[in-house]
Amino acid sequence: MVADALIYHPSVSHYLKFVGTTVGRDKLLRTIQYFARFYAWYLLRTNAVQTSIAPWEQLKKQFGLVRKVLRAGKNIEHFKAAAVAADAKTMDPVLRYAAVGRQLGYAGYLSMDLATLLDAIGVRKSKNAKRLQQEAFRFWAIGIMFSIVAQTYTLWRLKQREAKVDKKEGEGVVEGKRIVLERKAAQLQLTSDLCDFTVPSSALGWVNFDDGFVGLAGTLSSLIGVYTQWKKTA
Repeated sequence: MVADALIYHPSVSHYLKFVGTTVGRDKLLRTIQYFARFYAWYLLRTNAVQTSIAPWEQLKKQFGLVRKVLRAGKNIEHFKAAAVAADAKTMDPVLRYAAVGRQLGYAGYLSMDLATLLDAIGVRKSKNAKRLQQEAFRFWAIGIMFSIVAQTYTLWRLKQREAKVDKKEGEGVVEGKRIVLERKAAQLQLTSDLCDFTVPSSALGWVNFDDGFVGLAGTLSSLIGVYTQWKKTA
């Protein structure tokens, strides 16, 4: 009876739906990868022995490699999303151009990342792998910047909409609640984008963040991704 109660519990079904998605699995792996990055740095800073640091370094490296393999081919998805956004004539122009820029940025990132895959898994070493990975980070940073613009603009638009709402009327109350939900989603995405931006900006040398800061920022954005995907699969 206890076993049946556990097996058929709604939370188990929800979990299976969550891990059944590529995004769900990736966000879980990413959370572990970036926490390992932070913790390896923490152990190094606290003068831990190398035998204690090595497992976390390997966890960071191997989970990063697994994720690299899993995202192979996703560049096509973003190229298509960019084309769809470009054709969305009814969309706000700022959001439309930001969406196109974001999707093209991510598509470029994933294309450059895919070009380094064989080198990363040791099948075929390439002298251009390091340069291509730097270009990948550059495209990723561009995509994130467009997303930051979109979320900032969205928050500004929501503020303008809220000023026009008459909360004394029934429709105004409903609109007010809708704005609250949309604002929460935009703020959450903006937080995630700002955290993610630490990764390519640090790798490109634009800022001087250490692995501890980048690891924590990456862990936070990954947890936001887990939360968002969990809600989607509810």
